[in-house]
Amino acid sequence: MNGLRAVVVCLVIACAAVVSPAAAVTPSWSALPVPAAAPPVTVSDLAARGPREAWATGYERAADGLRPMLYRWDGTAWSRDTTFPGAGESGWLGKVQFVGDEVWIFHNRGGAGEILRRSAGGWSAVPLPQTLWTYQDFTAVPGAAWVVGEDGTGLKVLHYDGSGWTTQSTPDGVLFLMGITARTGTDVWAWADTSTGTTVLRWDGTAWRDAKVPLPPNSNVHTTLLEPSGRVTIGGSRYTDGAARTYLMTWTGLGAWRTTYPPLGDTHTEAMARGPDGALWLPVRSDRAFQSKYARVNGSRTTFSYGPERKDAIDVKPRALARAGSSLLSLGTVEIYGTKPNLMSERLGG
Repeated sequence: MNGLRAVVVCLVIACAAVVSPAAAVTPSWSALPVPAAAPPVTVSDLAARGPREAWATGYERAADGLRPMLYRWDGTAWSRDTTFPGAGESGWLGKVQFVGDEVWIFHNRGGAGEILRRSAGGWSAVPLPQTLWTYQDFTAVPGAAWVVGEDGTGLKVLHYDGSGWTTQSTPDGVLFLMGITARTGTDVWAWADTSTGTTVLRWDGTAWRDAKVPLPPNSNVHTTLLEPSGRVTIGGSRYTDGAARTYLMTWTGLGAWRTTYPPLGDTHTEAMARGPDGALWLPVRSDRAFQSKYARVNGSRTTFSYGPERKDAIDVKPRALARAGSSLLSLGTVEIYGTKPNLMSERLGG
């Protein structure tokens, strides 16, 4: 019996020696320093081209109103960029898009809209043809860009073809466009509030049409994720018995849409990103005031992980996620006891 016990102990030790190195390199979330802004701050977007280039946008509060906020990740550290036109003026920055070798960012500059463009020669700006009351969203691809919002006459869809602007019409019954994203100049998706509920629209290079997406009843759409493979993932909430329940819909480009209801409660899916591991990642409401929380959705399986512990934190809120090479970057806000929310960033892997 003692001999058998010795053999079992040796096998356990041998297995531990094999497993331990793998466990030791399991990626975990780590904190990244971010230069402070004037609190309280708001994060709009985060986008990465690769492990050594990411841009984050938003706005801070100055004594006389909002100020645009722009940060760059170079693979090692976050730094603030104040060289773009209007950096010291009132306004805010929205979505970030990579168009060829350039970076395009939507800029509300004192109420007027423009697209900031950063190339090897520096920053330039493309002004919108008119001022809107509300700038809801922006998207850009090589050769085209769209800005959606409203003015005194209602919904506006502004299209830029590289040389000038035109206004596009939408199907009858569309009241408001809540968001827009593009894969190419002839494959653009938007989610809209219509007279019959939420609808997904698609631009095919000729006209905007109903994409015939079978959204769950009594639901809305938070975001649409387009991937080069042709896969489309829609995230939103369905309201049942007065409560919101997160849903995800996936379409591979062929066949029917697949709808799932991961155990995410009423999580807002706007920050959803495809991770380097192929799974969907999104921040969720944390049950720990001093740590952020993230969900990983891979098929029918959902798992959760926590960010690093932050001393004296009373609210840690990642607001945006982006894949940066083999890692995931997040940016958001953290409120330390006795202070107003300021910027925080975390990385998984890398």
